[in-house]
Amino acid sequence: MTDSDDNFGFDLGEAQQPPKPAADGKPGAYRVLARAYRPQTFAELIGQDAMVQTLGNAIKRDRLAHAFLMTGVRGVGKTSTARLIAKALNCVGPDGQGGPTIDPCGICEPCKAISEGRHIDVIEMDAASHTGVDDVREIIEAVRYAAVSARYKIYIIDEVHMLSRNAFNALLKTLEEPPAHVKFLFATTEVNKVPITVLSRCQRFDLRRIPAELLQQHFAQVSDKEGVSADEDALAMIAVAAEGSARDGLSILDQAIAHADTEGGKPRITSDQVRVMLGLSDRSAMRRLFAEVIAGNGATVLDILHEQESLGVEPVATINALLDLIHAVTVAKAGKGAGLALHAEAERKAIGDWAATLSHPVLHRLWQLLLKGHEEVVSAARPLAACEMALLRLVHATQMPDPGELAQLLKERGLGLEGAPAFTGGPTGDTPQMRAAEPKPAAPSDPAPPRDFAALVSLLLESAPRLGAELHDCVSLVRFAPPELEIRLLQPLDADFTRQVAAALKDATGAHWVVDSSNMNGEPSLREQQLAAAEARREEIRATPIVAAALAAFPGAALAEPDRSN
Repeated sequence: MTDSDDNFGFDLGEAQQPPKPAADGKPGAYRVLARAYRPQTFAELIGQDAMVQTLGNAIKRDRLAHAFLMTGVRGVGKTSTARLIAKALNCVGPDGQGGPTIDPCGICEPCKAISEGRHIDVIEMDAASHTGVDDVREIIEAVRYAAVSARYKIYIIDEVHMLSRNAFNALLKTLEEPPAHVKFLFATTEVNKVPITVLSRCQRFDLRRIPAELLQQHFAQVSDKEGVSADEDALAMIAVAAEGSARDGLSILDQAIAHADTEGGKPRITSDQVRVMLGLSDRSAMRRLFAEVIAGNGATVLDILHEQESLGVEPVATINALLDLIHAVTVAKAGKGAGLALHAEAERKAIGDWAATLSHPVLHRLWQLLLKGHEEVVSAARPLAACEMALLRLVHATQMPDPGELAQLLKERGLGLEGAPAFTGGPTGDTPQMRAAEPKPAAPSDPAPPRDFAALVSLLLESAPRLGAELHDCVSLVRFAPPELEIRLLQPLDADFTRQVAAALKDATGAHWVVDSSNMNGEPSLREQQLAAAEARREEIRATPIVAAALAAFPGAALAEPDRSN
């Protein structure tokens, strides 16, 4: 197994101190913080209280499983937990008479040997470099023999998911029924790659990411032990950058100490130094940027973006910082202001003000636009230009009303779509016969003589739907002089179409109609007239300032026809 560890504690004892100078006055070999401040007891683990309670109860009640599997992201305590379990099971106490305990003494020989990695009965194996069935076969052969000096012989296998399929299969029988003196402790970051047959034979612990608040407190304690002065904001940045991993956070803290300037005889870590070291955007600059976005000042927004870019802040980092800020405002608006503990006082106040003034629709719209902008910036050949376009799109979006307000404004100005003609366009396969089956408005029981061609077609749509649909879609009116009708056929229809129309009109009106077919040019068909009117109405709506701004803010958006199915 590698010598790296996963989790680190609060109560930092002498055993966790960095090496002191040798007797000759020369400093000893430096140990990085991630190794120097590893937990020596379960009480020192961070953020894993549920697992510690479960293990403590199991030990007290003598209900210890024969195999444990610890899973979670990097740096949350998987390997540390395995080593602590080994100490807890093999501790004999200061007097050598103790039994398994959730609070190993740390001073007996088994505890010290396990902490130093030299106990003969605690075997650690890195599955990443021992993946084959031969490596597992050695374990299978060795479990038959009792422990040399400890209560239990313990096998710790790190990154167990790296074992081959044959290796897993070879281990199954031994894992299911091991000798009483053997315990297996597995650790993995990818539990989904561990066969279900292995998972079912283990007691599983899912270790959680460590909250940033706990990490910040822990890093403050480490800084004090190291004799380093650190700003609260700087430690908060490191805690956030650690993403729930104590090991990653301590590595960043180690780097920050090396990067820090000396003040008053000891290193001092400042937020500006951490920001530069990690390539983070200035939070105050991001607040100014967001304020200008809300105010709709596109030119100032671009100035702030270029200022940050000149300081080495990548465009994607700017987008990420704005996403974090919008998320914080939205969460605060939802009543979860407690999550702002890691923010500075000025930032908490600004977030609170925005939460009180910005509506949920605006915040959600900004979030969606920024997510789209993030995708574009990451994949663009010119990230800065993509970031500029994304931010300008954001500026325009903040000035737009939400969809509900937009609909209300359209209604108040009489620009709704309710009065627009029905859109009758369709695919090429849309035939008059298909349209004839659509619901039609009810006609009066005693219809008056049609006053124009449109009224005549409406009359036939009720009494003879097929003929009415064909007159509507496929016929151009040449002359309308009741009871005479002259038309031009725009599509091939039945050979006796005019006779059928005349008969249907006689049935509908009681009058004798003369219907002739002509080759003269006439008016567009009623269907073509409806399409032209609908398009003109849509153009009128598109030209209104509100809709024009909405279409400009949302590229690819289009006006939708009203649902007339109900």
